[in-house]
Amino acid sequence: MTTMAPDFDDAFRAKFADLLIWRRDVRHFETRPLPKGCIERLLGLACLAPSVGLSEPWRFVLVDDPDRRRAVRENFLAANAEAFAQYDGERAKIYAQLKLAGLDDAPVQLAVFAEPEPEQGAGLGRRTMPETVCYSAVAAIYTLWLAARAEGIGLGWVSILDPEPLNRSLGVPEHWRLIGYFCIGYPAQVRDTPELVQMHWEKRSDPASLIFRR
Repeated sequence: MTTMAPDFDDAFRAKFADLLIWRRDVRHFETRPLPKGCIERLLGLACLAPSVGLSEPWRFVLVDDPDRRRAVRENFLAANAEAFAQYDGERAKIYAQLKLAGLDDAPVQLAVFAEPEPEQGAGLGRRTMPETVCYSAVAAIYTLWLAARAEGIGLGWVSILDPEPLNRSLGVPEHWRLIGYFCIGYPAQVRDTPELVQMHWEKRSDPASLIFRR
């Protein structure tokens, strides 16, 4: 049976380009909660992401327990202090001004893991590139990011964490691979430019400089 594909017209494509531009890594959140069932519905959309061999290796852990959240925050503070120590001069000055996590305000905290050897998919497509399991989880994260932004909800990726103690703090299997920890909620500020650009930490590259032909 053949199904008709949706007609993605020029208006849709323009809106989609806006979605990509306005998808930002959010650090400043309102504390108001998301509507009931919202995060579960968004995670359902994330599961529509592509995965190697249809293995669906992503594992989503919603972190609600106050003690576990406290452990995550302590993990971040320790890792952030070590990261700050790597910089000096003007870089250190800018780093000290960066808000690198929304752990105190965001109503939802989500850890995303990859199951390194999922039974699902029977190993298809990952014999020579097993890292595609992690890539698949990243694809699910980006799908979640776009779906959330389409509803005015922001994500902030907290990458300054030590994975092994985080696994222990969250009580997940030791072999699960941490892909990312996310703060999720309504943005307190809405920007179309990355905060790191505004803070003069880095600037966008010219896309043409990143494309090669062979």
